[in-house]
This record gives sequence, C-alpha cells and structure tokens, in this order.
Amino acid sequence: MTVKQFEDLEVWQKGMELVDMVYDSTIKGAFSRDRALTEQIRRAVISIPSNIAEGFERGSNTEFIQFLFIAKGSSGEVRTQLRIALNRKYVDKPEFESALKVVTEISSMLKGLINYLSRTSIKGEKFRYKS
Repeated sequence: MTVKQFEDLEVWQKGMELVDMVYDSTIKGAFSRDRALTEQIRRAVISIPSNIAEGFERGSNTEFIQFLFIAKGSSGEVRTQLRIALNRKYVDKPEFESALKVVTEISSMLKGLINYLSRTSIKGEKFRYKS
C-alpha cells in the first residue's frame, strides 16, 4: 500500500480511535469533574495523531521522525494518565484495559515506523526533486 496522505497511516487511524475513547471516558461521572486530569489526558491524546500528521506534512523523514518521537512520548503520558484514572476509579478495569491496549499498540507502531524511516534511503518529499 502506498501512503499518499497521513490519513492513510494505520497508526494515525488508531490515534484517532484513541482520541474518541478518551473523550468518551472523560465526559462521564467523576472523570468529567476532574478538570486537571481531563484536560491533561485530552491534550496528550490529541497530540498523538496531531504530531503524526504534522510530521508527515513536513516533507522530510528527519522531521517526520522527530514528530513521531513526540507522538510516542504523548502515548506514554496517556498510559500514565489512564492508570491515574483507573486508580481514582474514573474508569473501570475493562475500559482501562481497552484504552491501554490501543495506546500500547500505537506506541509499538510508532517505534516500528521510526525504525523503518531511520533505515530507509528515502529522504522525503522535500528532497524528491533535489539532486
């Protein structure tokens, strides 16, 4: 499969799925009243697909990798914040495990994409017409 736009990337699609999961969790009950955690986890989860998109649009593998690392860091933030939400009983165990599975998968996919881009000789769209 040829990737023509960031929306084609499975890792971006999974990131968007996780955004929906987190927003669904943060609008309910006690979680919705903990404004600090709600705002922090939303910012972190939004950062994942946003940084994938921004890095892709930059047009160079070096910049793309940099933004993928930022997205990967945000996935670690989300994992931590999900655990906090579980400990505070803002989410139940199945909801936690479902979101944790997706964010862990995203982190693994990001690592794989970073490794691939680090090894490839393709420099990116910015360099396509340069000699």
